[in-house]
Amino acid sequence: MEFKEIPVAIPSDANIILGQTHFIKTVEDIYEAMVGISSAVKFGIAFCEASGPCLIRTEGNDVELVKMAEKAASDIACGHTFIIYMRNGFPINFLPRIKMIPEVCHIICATANPLTVIVAENKQGRGVMGVIDGFPPKGIEGSEDKQKRHKFLRDIGYKR
Repeated sequence: MEFKEIPVAIPSDANIILGQTHFIKTVEDIYEAMVGISSAVKFGIAFCEASGPCLIRTEGNDVELVKMAEKAASDIACGHTFIIYMRNGFPINFLPRIKMIPEVCHIICATANPLTVIVAENKQGRGVMGVIDGFPPKGIEGSEDKQKRHKFLRDIGYKR
């Protein structure tokens, strides 16, 4: 078995959600969930089929983000994984609904940070072992940091 580090490019104005699922209708169900939550979100979805023709299935409402999702899915190349690139929205608003899609097994990560996907490969195929999301901690939050956190969350509308 061989381990590989797969970097995932994320534009500075975008977020991604990476997950695992088990059925071909995932791309259509995620599409419906995304547009049902927000008419402003722009997104692209790619799903790596794990049997039959083993194609990368795609949907979305933004050609550039669909292409980015296709590229990331092709680079990761692990069966039954999906990736969503999004702009004009944040994963926190979409994760609850995506997690409720019956064929979605779990979410691996949701981020705008630099991302590396750790993949294991054997004779059968490839699987996601985990991710490296962002950077390691630089210290413990102090009182000034807490104030900044509280202000930030209220400034962006997530807390009152």
